[in-house]
Amino acid sequence: MVQLSGSSVVVLPIGLNALLTIMLIMCEQNCFVNRERELSDLQVAFRSDRAELIVIYGRRRIGKTELIKEAIRGRKAGYFFVEQALEKDNLESFKKIVSQVLENPLIAKGDLTWEELFELIADEDKPIIAFDEFPNLISENKALLSKFQKIWDELLKNTTVKLILCGSSISMMENYLLNYRSPLYGRRTGQIFVMPLKARHILDFGAASIEEAVEIFGITDGIPEYIKEVCYRRKHGERLDEVFQPNKSLFSEAEILVKSELREPTRYFKILKAIAFGNTKFGDIVNYTGFPTATVSKYLSNLVGLHVVAESYPVLDEKERRRNKRYHLSDNYFDFYFRFIYPNKSELILNGQITGFHSDYNRYLGKVFEKFSKEFIEERVEMLPFRFSRIGRWWHKETEIDLVALNEMDKEILFVECKWRNLDYRSAIKIIGSLKEKSRHFRWNDDERIEYFGVMAKSIQGKEELRRGGFVAFDLNDS
Repeated sequence: MVQLSGSSVVVLPIGLNALLTIMLIMCEQNCFVNRERELSDLQVAFRSDRAELIVIYGRRRIGKTELIKEAIRGRKAGYFFVEQALEKDNLESFKKIVSQVLENPLIAKGDLTWEELFELIADEDKPIIAFDEFPNLISENKALLSKFQKIWDELLKNTTVKLILCGSSISMMENYLLNYRSPLYGRRTGQIFVMPLKARHILDFGAASIEEAVEIFGITDGIPEYIKEVCYRRKHGERLDEVFQPNKSLFSEAEILVKSELREPTRYFKILKAIAFGNTKFGDIVNYTGFPTATVSKYLSNLVGLHVVAESYPVLDEKERRRNKRYHLSDNYFDFYFRFIYPNKSELILNGQITGFHSDYNRYLGKVFEKFSKEFIEERVEMLPFRFSRIGRWWHKETEIDLVALNEMDKEILFVECKWRNLDYRSAIKIIGSLKEKSRHFRWNDDERIEYFGVMAKSIQGKEELRRGGFVAFDLNDS
């Protein structure tokens, strides 16, 4: 999600080819790729003739720091990583940053307050000040939020200063900066929630094929640092089941993330494990964990607030949303971790591997392939028989369809099944036949709609013949 209120989109001062060249170089150097839109929005804000207060947030390892560093490259800017330290120690560090930006060594030696430092910054023309991991500053002293409100209102609001507040603690960023009760509420001029990359972007990190990219996607999702780590190890001959051994960084990352945000992590771990093993209904989670209903409800709400768990509903199901709600882990890394690593830690520590991993992982990739297929279809709309306004998974009682895309205005609808395997023509036709049967349960414009049916798989023999027959057919060769 990118939102920069009050800023219009303009052309960057460099050409498109130059931008793509830069992005390719960046991919080779530090795996910062496919952030063109966020970069563009920041560049627009930096060129504006007003003060800008931009909030950037997103989960750890998502690429926020690289985004900021690339955006401020070559500009009058100060980048300040806030340590988990006392306020006075961070203030001392910030003085050095301001001293460098203003090229005045006396500032670093002076006994200056936050207000006095920003008063000096306010006299400059379009300086950029970026606080990375801003929550570390306010966790030690919540009153600093009111101080920053005063600084903005009295010192910065009528200048051309560009202030960036960035953080990985989503709960703190949303509660203390974006919430309407925050002292800074209503003052931000823009916000960027940094999203994961798409599965296809894993090719830019060195995946050997789109099939390997999907396999890596099942572990890393679109988190750049995780992708970089797995691709590096794959490049040096390691198998997938070797990249999460106890001496590797991915072995404990998920638990560290949860522990940094929540108390009583062991209960949260059990809920996350329940969902990873397919218990997606509320009642199933309660039964699996054995926790009281009120406890599960509260913990799920907290996990949803942290963007670790997401609520999902059947596409086009506004009526019975509460009854049909399901839960899933928001990214593949959490899903993978609590499906494979967390319940098998003892075996991993003892043997360095999980018994039967490859066959189990291949089955797990069926769910991952559905996510990949949705991304693929969203980005290949020109290859479909119509442009859709909605797309998503659908279920009703025991009937489930992997993807349903529809155009509500023209009453066109496409049903798609996703299969993580190689199909011959006969198998594909059989799947489509079963899909037609299931589609009868989808109650929407029954007598008027125009229906299309399709299948997506690893590979499809007779794909062109299926297309000539009026079916939608995609495989990894189309990626």
